[in-house]
Amino acid sequence: MEVTALRAGDRHLDAMATLAEEAVAEQTDARGGWVWSRREVRARPLRESLRAALDDPDQAVWVGLIDDTPVGYAAAAVEPLQSGDPLGRVTDLYVTAGARDVGVGEELIGKVLQWCEQRGCVGVDSLALPGNRATKNFFETFGFTARLLVLHRKLAPAADVPNTPLPDPSSESR
Repeated sequence: MEVTALRAGDRHLDAMATLAEEAVAEQTDARGGWVWSRREVRARPLRESLRAALDDPDQAVWVGLIDDTPVGYAAAAVEPLQSGDPLGRVTDLYVTAGARDVGVGEELIGKVLQWCEQRGCVGVDSLALPGNRATKNFFETFGFTARLLVLHRKLAPAADVPNTPLPDPSSESR
């Protein structure tokens, strides 16, 4: 079994969009996932958003492979801090459940960190939902530490806030 990660191209877009949908579906019902899935995730439609990232010099996208089969993906962006210093952000990192614990995520985060270092970033941020110990532990093995906690208060009762998937803007009529 060969585990690799490489810069993504057009040929990977469909697989990555499917993986992105899987990532959102997996986390939406987790603690903090409802707002995360409507605020922090990649813009929809996912395929077009990933396509735009491929052409953006301040973003990069990688695909994680096992024997040439896409099983994960990562994306990163660079944004300037108020000081002008560049900060790297892991915008996406996902490996399908059946392909975890074999090194795909490690290959992907390695590519992200290398890219951010090459861009002169002063640091790299990523997100983990509260209670997602596996994600937190994963990032900690690469030297990540918590630097900010976001606190949230729900105002509508859970029954009044349906957990429905977001519409795909490309399917809406104009």
